[in-house]
Amino acid sequence: MTDSKGALTGYRIIDLTSVLFGPMGTQQLGDWGADVIKVETLDGDLWRYTGTARTRGMSGQFMAVNRNKRSIALDLKHSSAEVVVTALLKSADALVSNVRPAALARLGLGYDRCHAIKPDLVYVEATGFDQTGPWADRPAFDDIVQAASGFAVTLTDDNTPELPPSLLADKICGLALTSAVTAALLHRERTGQGQRIEVPMLETLAAFNAVEALGGYAFEPPEGDAGYARVRERRAAQTRDGWIALLPYSEKQWCDFLTAVDRADWIETFGVRDPVTRAANIDRLYEGMRSVIRERSTADWEQLLSAIDIPHARFSRVEELQRHPHLRESGLFVHSEHPSEGTIVQARPTTRFNKSPAAIRRPAPRLGEHTVEILEELGLDDRQIDALLKSNAVAGERG
Repeated sequence: MTDSKGALTGYRIIDLTSVLFGPMGTQQLGDWGADVIKVETLDGDLWRYTGTARTRGMSGQFMAVNRNKRSIALDLKHSSAEVVVTALLKSADALVSNVRPAALARLGLGYDRCHAIKPDLVYVEATGFDQTGPWADRPAFDDIVQAASGFAVTLTDDNTPELPPSLLADKICGLALTSAVTAALLHRERTGQGQRIEVPMLETLAAFNAVEALGGYAFEPPEGDAGYARVRERRAAQTRDGWIALLPYSEKQWCDFLTAVDRADWIETFGVRDPVTRAANIDRLYEGMRSVIRERSTADWEQLLSAIDIPHARFSRVEELQRHPHLRESGLFVHSEHPSEGTIVQARPTTRFNKSPAAIRRPAPRLGEHTVEILEELGLDDRQIDALLKSNAVAGERG
């Protein structure tokens, strides 16, 4: 843990998000220095209970996206919650929520009311679907959004869609959320104005996917099929003793590779020197490349490909990443002591700032760990705090 100040030091974010999409985005704001107050129900974020844990409510998955936050356990439906909510809003620079907008309004946290309390508030709704469309009120999770966005890949023989083994929609949209909040805080810094922002998952992922996937459908009328041939043809290449990924990309790289493996005749056969002809033949090039790769060991290929500067990497399993020579030297994975969970391993913030470093400043909080601390900061006295605890409007312990 470190006390260094990040780029967003001095900003307070009220985090009404749960599971992965929202918490992924708000954690990065915390990594960059913001004071992120995670407002949880008395039962806590469901993500606390998802995955492997040493202690109930503190899963590894939860801790991976909730560091650099403080937790207040607050029953927003309780009649006594309003004084806490109002004080939180008045102290905040931004509110971020992935509660569906209609439900948030029923809790008294709709945009109009929040704006009335704090006119320059940055108010962010992390939604499943753009609120102007017919799916506005539908519930959304990663699987659903991936399926609807065209992101599911179809590489099976029977063309069955397959979801990638990663919660990519949640994580990609989480990063979009971080960008949106940061841009709005910059706008407020320049103009003094808060604003209402929506970050919809389906639209974000569909646009992300469309960059290369529209293919011929980027034109009206279409100039060919959807998709990007090179991506469709990407496969792991099997060596004599393992697997490797390699990507000759430019004319020079293809020519150097084919010459090095005694297939220089393919340069003319597949029109490698012309990018359009090369793209048209990419499936045949990849097929030939994979057949060549089987002739040598992974180590031999790493030596050759390094010598001729061809992008490549052997495949790593997740459990091997902490031993990866590059990641080990760059210090991606850090060990720290959690007050209740003992030694934990996490990936550090990956962006390097040389003036305002991102850092892990505090571990993921236990449910309601900071309730009393936050209430005291908001100006509530001991009598008020005791009454809130007794009424079960909040949950937490006195230090």
